[in-house]
Amino acid sequence: MSGICGIVNLDGAPVEGQLLRDMTAFMAFRGPDAQDVWVDGRVGLGHAMLRTTFESEREQQPFSLDGKVWITADARIDGRDELKRKLEAEDCTGLAAATDPELILHAYHAWGEDCVQHLIGDFAFAIWDGPRQRLFCARDHFGVKPFFYARMGQCLVFSNTLNCVRRHPAVSDTMNDLSIADFLLFEMFQDPGATAFADIHRLPPAHRLTWSANGLELRNYWTLPADLGVRYRSAGDYVEHFRELLGMAVADRLRTNRVGVEMSGGLDSPAVAATALALLRQRSLPFELHAATIVYDRLIPDEERYYSGLVAEGLGIPIHYSVGDEYKINERCDQPDTQPPEPVNDASSNLALSVDFLRAAAARSRVCLTGWDGDALLSESPKPYFRALFKDRQIGRLLAGVFRYALSERRLVPRSFWERLYPWRAKAARDKPHYPVWLDPDLEKRLDLRSRWDQVNAAPNVSHPLRPYAYQILSLLTRSSDFFDCYDGGSTRLPLEYRHPLLDLRLVDYCLSLPPYPWCVKKEILRASMRGVLPETVRLRPKTPLAGRIYPELLRQAESEWVDQFIAVPEMTKYVVRTRIPMVRQEMDVYGPWINLRPLSLNFWLQSLRQSN
Repeated sequence: MSGICGIVNLDGAPVEGQLLRDMTAFMAFRGPDAQDVWVDGRVGLGHAMLRTTFESEREQQPFSLDGKVWITADARIDGRDELKRKLEAEDCTGLAAATDPELILHAYHAWGEDCVQHLIGDFAFAIWDGPRQRLFCARDHFGVKPFFYARMGQCLVFSNTLNCVRRHPAVSDTMNDLSIADFLLFEMFQDPGATAFADIHRLPPAHRLTWSANGLELRNYWTLPADLGVRYRSAGDYVEHFRELLGMAVADRLRTNRVGVEMSGGLDSPAVAATALALLRQRSLPFELHAATIVYDRLIPDEERYYSGLVAEGLGIPIHYSVGDEYKINERCDQPDTQPPEPVNDASSNLALSVDFLRAAAARSRVCLTGWDGDALLSESPKPYFRALFKDRQIGRLLAGVFRYALSERRLVPRSFWERLYPWRAKAARDKPHYPVWLDPDLEKRLDLRSRWDQVNAAPNVSHPLRPYAYQILSLLTRSSDFFDCYDGGSTRLPLEYRHPLLDLRLVDYCLSLPPYPWCVKKEILRASMRGVLPETVRLRPKTPLAGRIYPELLRQAESEWVDQFIAVPEMTKYVVRTRIPMVRQEMDVYGPWINLRPLSLNFWLQSLRQSN
């Protein structure tokens, strides 16, 4: 979670050293252990260090192996032993004690820009190749680590911290109107390379960037694997291989003796916590492992305190609860410390509660593990798989699967069969989100927003014949590009690094290659691997989202009347007609408050920009 930044002037103009030092010092909140810069004429790299692994204790950045090729990186490289074996086959030496940026540099020397094909983990890095006079940058597969850049003529400025890029005097604060419109329409930018600012761009996940005299070039280096086909003779082999890969994924993210787990009462994060505990105990060294979660005791029905407590008690680890009941609607959103670098709808995230939760987590450790995204990997419907078996005339396997699934549903014939036979019994489909009535007409016309709305909503989901849900969600992670920014220090302003073992590339590849049924339906393979590890009440617990929606409850409270009376800042008039926003407290449509509170969130964000400038 270290901070990185840099400036490259291809016109030969020397980098202003003090500006680079100021940009680097700005990131001290995310890299408090050391800040350093390297400048060589027209190029300069900066680094703010946060030490979160054993190897990083001896790490110094910016770094070079030969004084000619330099790196600044925010990186945790996984599968280090296998990478070292590959590098040794390329005649690389001195790898035994190599740090993560050293391994990246060795890989670059061995394979050039194709080094990213050999790297797994979470990373955002920039390499200045002096002999070739080019800047080479890359971002990890799912975009866990952010990377921003701005190009002004022959100058390129970059950082993994958006507000750091904004500190360069040539980078303006002009809004990207289409991005703001996307936020108001969809709550996410539709262009994975866009930000809220016109001058600043994102490097999309699984992309690499080259900047040289030949210009700027972006290339995608990875896509989700499409081929499935892992077959074992026994069920135990599937489970054992999964357990082995889960252990590797957690171990690579556990290169520290002090770690937290954002642990709910579900299955994914408790499985990560249990695996981490077993690995820490094997080291025979002192360690600290604790869990934390957000709970509601009164506002809505919520069983997370009970079930997460069962897990913590069963594992014998402490758990810390952040109680959300007392937080009011849009609480502290007028304070700059709650506003992220880009607009976020507080109806989706409860910013003040999230900020306080993260601060408490950062006070306990620098590393926090999560259970993202077991739902995407292991919660598939069996129906596409059954259809494929029928198409391939594998009738015996089809009947066995359908019968087993029917038993698991506790009904002789699965529910979907009855819904097809008696469609009036099927649950009515949810109302779809409606087009906002309060968008500024000039903005709407200039950007043709109604056509954009129709196009986005009509676009087919990225799909797969056997794993449609997994491919849809995992593809969304890469397309949204900023999904994990809320966990990153550039947004939290905290020296806290989030790590997501279930998004380990080796584990993802394996899960996507499994026969979907039974292993990836209702998380069967994870449940099987946790037998005897987690309490049975938790291990067999069905997926249960929050029983009540938080925002409708908050809107019912008398102190929430102000949300229908807020005064828009002048900058809002470019995007929203304030008088057209409906009274959200009177909304009956389930999507109404969610959509019509976006202008309020944008208003607070624009206000925070005023205060920070």
